[in-house]
Amino acid sequence: VQLQASGGGLVQTGGSLRLSCAASGLTFSSYAMGWFRQAPGKRREFVAAIAWNGGSTYYADSVKGRFTISRDNAKNTVYLRMNSLKPEDTAVYYCAAGNNIPIVATTPDYWGQGTLVTVSS
Repeated sequence: VQLQASGGGLVQTGGSLRLSCAASGLTFSSYAMGWFRQAPGKRREFVAAIAWNGGSTYYADSVKGRFTISRDNAKNTVYLRMNSLKPEDTAVYYCAAGNNIPIVATTPDYWGQGTLVTVSS
């Protein structure tokens, strides 16, 4: 299983970015997908999750209303649209896969490599 995240970069406060995570080696449409992040010196934390069919989503309170998770099962890809970015959003962002939202939000079955997001003040 490979989960390839991309789309990170440097952005100013208030700006936007869209992360992508392309999956291979698994039946993508059968898995819930999620995003996590890890800031320097901090533990990895949950950001957002989406059900296998996109019918349900779940967000950390810190990003609710600013970030949107979506997926395209035809492209085996999950996205994270990040708006109104803040310096505290600076982190390495990871995608993950799990059997359902509770699992992917806590103990994912698969992890991808990270992509760095830096928000300048």
